[in-house]
Amino acid sequence: QVQLVESGGGLVQAGASLRLSCAASGRTFNNRHMGWFRQTPGKEREFVAAISRLGANTYYSDSVKGRFTISRDNAKNTGYLQMNSLKPEDTAVYYCATSDRGYVAKISTEYNYWGQGTQVTVSA
Repeated sequence: QVQLVESGGGLVQAGASLRLSCAASGRTFNNRHMGWFRQTPGKEREFVAAISRLGANTYYSDSVKGRFTISRDNAKNTGYLQMNSLKPEDTAVYYCATSDRGYVAKISTEYNYWGQGTQVTVSA
């Protein structure tokens, strides 16, 4: 089992920054790829960013590329999502997830452990 706990969400104005954290416990964190997804009511969970096991490779959705940065500190069993230049359309519940697939996935069904989510609200 892997337990994931997100933190760092909140209410900010457009243009502001937030850093989300994802604290992992249980099975070895650095054996797993990590992703961030987000979801708004009535919509499917959307891929935001992903990072490989040791952090060598990162991937982003087009909507956040250049504004968000995913990273991880395996020594602390923690992943991060730095979000800059936030826009109202970034408003969502943000989830971190881990995957034991042999590749870094961008589809939510490829991830088998999830956190409970943290709300990010960006006002205009």
